[in-house]
Amino acid sequence: MSDTTGPDQITGATPDNALRNADRAEVQDGPMLAADGRPLKESLGRALRRQKMRALLLVAPLLLFVLLTFVVPIVSMLFRSVENQIVSDTLPGTVQAMADWDASMGDVPPEPVFQNLFFDLFDAAEAKEHTKLGTRLNYENTGLASLFRTSGRSMDDIGEIFQDAIEEVDPRFEEGAFWFAMMNGEGNSAVLADQRRRWEALTGDDMDGDIGFAPSQAIVDLLPQTARAYTSFAIWTAIEDEDVVAEEDPWEAVYAALALDLRDPATVSAIADYQGEGADALRALAAADLPDVSFKDAFAELDEDWLSPSVWETLSVYSASFTPGYFLNSVDRELTSDGVSLRPENERIYIKLFGRTLWMSMIITFSCILLGYPVAWLLANLPARTANVLMILVLLPFWTSLLVRTSAWKVLLQQQGVINELLVWLGFIDDANRLVLMNNSTGTIIAMTHILLPFMILPLYSVMKTVNPSYLRAAKSLGATNWTAFWRVYFPQSVPGIGAGSILVFILAIGYYITPEIVGGTDGVFISNRIAYHISRSLNWGLAAALGTILLVVVLILYWCYDQIVGIDNVKLG
Repeated sequence: MSDTTGPDQITGATPDNALRNADRAEVQDGPMLAADGRPLKESLGRALRRQKMRALLLVAPLLLFVLLTFVVPIVSMLFRSVENQIVSDTLPGTVQAMADWDASMGDVPPEPVFQNLFFDLFDAAEAKEHTKLGTRLNYENTGLASLFRTSGRSMDDIGEIFQDAIEEVDPRFEEGAFWFAMMNGEGNSAVLADQRRRWEALTGDDMDGDIGFAPSQAIVDLLPQTARAYTSFAIWTAIEDEDVVAEEDPWEAVYAALALDLRDPATVSAIADYQGEGADALRALAAADLPDVSFKDAFAELDEDWLSPSVWETLSVYSASFTPGYFLNSVDRELTSDGVSLRPENERIYIKLFGRTLWMSMIITFSCILLGYPVAWLLANLPARTANVLMILVLLPFWTSLLVRTSAWKVLLQQQGVINELLVWLGFIDDANRLVLMNNSTGTIIAMTHILLPFMILPLYSVMKTVNPSYLRAAKSLGATNWTAFWRVYFPQSVPGIGAGSILVFILAIGYYITPEIVGGTDGVFISNRIAYHISRSLNWGLAAALGTILLVVVLILYWCYDQIVGIDNVKLG
């Protein structure tokens, strides 16, 4: 074979075959060259890569669309169903202080935990994030939303106790400029960076920017709690309020932090040797008799629920960044300090709703098969002109709003509705015993069967249209009855259409929530109605995501079972 042999002389049907042929030829006869002088193997490899790249570019828009509209929402739903960072982001100091507290002892945490709760809740109230935390915890312990909302408004009152006492010792503490001069210095970047991260985690906003302040290292060493509280105040004042830190009076929490620092004998001793800005004022405070307020008692005065062990147990259990609590609630369980336990009997609704959803979806699917099969058979076997008219009637519901069709069934099914009036007029029932067809499972099944029936008819029709009528004639010519010919010859060939329609109707049925909401009442609603409720009304998106995830897993399991029993390859649309 010469060196000028072209690719067309050795290639097979595809570039892959050509590449393999080139490898074999190279082994046998040495390197071959293409028309452009390049090695044939290299030339074929480049051609194959270009072909794959073109194919990828053709499907890239579809892949991107699927990624953005299907994969990303599902991943987001999975994350939200276990995400629980709001507790640790809103109360970081409290969560850290509770690490060594044993909730199973049946008592409230010690005083240091309440001290951290004050500073955490003070900042959260300034950012108006405390109500979000209360709403989240209220899902697990009813009443916590009100507790956090009212307590957040009263943090200033606790801090003012210390503020009044400190300003009475030295009036200079009433001046923002005096505080700034005392706290500002060469700068401690660690405290500043830590408080920035604290605010960013709490609010979700970017807190970068020049605040015109940095705590001096001497103050950080001497008054660590005061330095953190004042730095927190400075960041919020400069970034969010866009004010000058030196011109603003500090928050009440800063005074409380200073009073706590002065409770430490080592701090009092160090102040005696301190020579920085405000040293004389600090020495006067150290010698004064500041109020020895118990933060536990202060919170108890705000609301006695703060002395309830169940409140702190809920905080402790849900302080982790990720939690299985939403999934446990979805199966009528709850997470406690003792582990997983059943919810109270009157709160166990989700297992029942899942079972009802699957059972009623199967009934609706079976009803659609019974009603849709004869219609599809007529469409496939009637003359084209008649079949076209019937097809228009099948498609007619698609031209009407789903809400309108569902509302129409509400008019038809109610006890004073059209169906009951007709039955009374015909004498089938008396006026005192009208049928209850709405606000129950019966109404849901009737309305959803009507709405989903076209999704069963169309796949059946597309498959039946491909069945050759001569098969039935051949069976009859061999002595089969009409029923035998249908059951032994025609029906097996229509099974793929039944499979396609059943999957379509069943998956649509378990996700419906408008129709069950309108005609289902309390006995005919699906799990999707509860998901919609948590998304739009209770705003418990974590539980809604967990319920949606479980529903998705159930559908995938049923789909897998269907593939194992029937075979997904047998599903056809024509």
